[in-house]
Amino acid sequence: MFKSKKTEHGYQQITRRRFMQLSAATTAILMGEAALPGTSWSADGNILRIRLYSDILTLDPAYTKSKNEDIVNGCLQNKLIAFKPGDKWEWEPEAAEYMKQVSPTRIEFKLKKGIMFSGGFGEMTTEDVKYSYERIADPKTKSPYASDWSLMEKIEIIDKYKAVIVLSKPFAPMWMTSLPGSSGTILSKKAMMSVGEKFTTQPPACSGPYILKEWKPKQVTVLVRNPAWVGPKPDFKEIQFYPIDDEKTAEIGFEAGDLDFTRISVSSYEMFKTNPTPNSNVVNKPSLYYSWIGINADNPMLKDIRVRKAVQMSVDINDILEAAYFGMAKPATGIIPPGLLGHREKNIIPPKANPKGAKKLLAEAGYPDGIDLTLDCLNKTTIITQAQVIQASLAEAGIRLKVNVHESGQFWVLGSEKEMKEKVKNIQLITNRFSSQPDPYWYTMWFVTEQVGVWNWERFSNPEFDKLHAAAAVEVDPAKRDKMYQRMQDLMEKSGSYRFITHESAPTIYRNSIIPAMNPEGVPIVRHFKKA
Repeated sequence: MFKSKKTEHGYQQITRRRFMQLSAATTAILMGEAALPGTSWSADGNILRIRLYSDILTLDPAYTKSKNEDIVNGCLQNKLIAFKPGDKWEWEPEAAEYMKQVSPTRIEFKLKKGIMFSGGFGEMTTEDVKYSYERIADPKTKSPYASDWSLMEKIEIIDKYKAVIVLSKPFAPMWMTSLPGSSGTILSKKAMMSVGEKFTTQPPACSGPYILKEWKPKQVTVLVRNPAWVGPKPDFKEIQFYPIDDEKTAEIGFEAGDLDFTRISVSSYEMFKTNPTPNSNVVNKPSLYYSWIGINADNPMLKDIRVRKAVQMSVDINDILEAAYFGMAKPATGIIPPGLLGHREKNIIPPKANPKGAKKLLAEAGYPDGIDLTLDCLNKTTIITQAQVIQASLAEAGIRLKVNVHESGQFWVLGSEKEMKEKVKNIQLITNRFSSQPDPYWYTMWFVTEQVGVWNWERFSNPEFDKLHAAAAVEVDPAKRDKMYQRMQDLMEKSGSYRFITHESAPTIYRNSIIPAMNPEGVPIVRHFKKA
């Protein structure tokens, strides 16, 4: 029984925050998310067990759906350069012996000799690099990451190992996004031709320290050492990746001894820090994630900007942070977090809700008695809690909200015209959360007009935004880039299609039997994990 708390109005049985947390956890359990995947997990010291926040959907770097797939691909494939493990955003050569910018529009590299593709597809050459990057840039591929290589004019091949990436204009984000990011992954041209240049979860060849042994949808992805790998032998014979949407469920799995490394919820960090699980370590890093409420401007109920702005004004961000994150996350001022160019100091709309102002806007829009709307969200405790607080906040302004909860496989296609066709316009409100890379370009690229029906689920389209995004990519003056990205976030907020929530933080727990390698935001670089 919960202890009552006396207030000036009498006795309150339970705080609003606690109620939301318990309700969300209960919802997750009832929907089956509190049960771990139905796989027998070995405690063998040669097996490394890592939690992913969703299942892999495709390992083709032209079409990856989430950071999870890049984590797996980091074991299976190579890039010319990759992020160094540590607390600073720095890169190091991976497939490249060296890589250097010889002019603002020319980047020269030389491949390491002897990098072999599995399946008998031979040694990695500059032809494979040329093929991989040009394939993503090719409009026929229809890759959502085409803009990473849109300013690549050509790749001049000098010989089997040396080549030059030639740009039409300087591209500011190149060294922090295109090259070390997902679209910098190098595939075997011969292997891709052998499968008609298409694959999803079964790569035709791998060049990294591991190869794919098996993928059981929604259960486990298993990698084993690559016999063709000529680099340093990985410490672990096998890596098992388990898709667990909910951090709370992952925490249960870790405490039961079934996981070696997992992200935990922001709300649980202090508990694990002050009352640690035996033989474990916990760290908390700044996050590049961004969480927001999207409002679909193409939905008939939301075409009137006054309705969208009423929704914006009705959401109390402080209540969300208190309930979903135990007050341990800070409110976001936009999509770009502190520490990066383009970060705004404050929102246009204050974090505190204004139900009176929202009611006035609804009445002006023809809804004096309020309005009925829906909100779609991922089946994850923190996000369900967000949704419940949003539902309560909007109710005070006369916005009656129905919450639709989805499993990850269903959720991540909701706004895709390719997969959902005209149904994408049925989306009204949605709680969303994206990962990113350490350059503002990778924050704004998903909200340009050409991303409508791909990742731009709010269907936001603004010519000034599109022009600024293109201009900021080639601007070499950091101060000018900073102002451009701030202006872009102003335009997003003024459109009525966005209510920014938080950038969270990145708390992680791991066994002291391993030495993990992480980038500055706590994302595992699994190929560099060691035994303690």
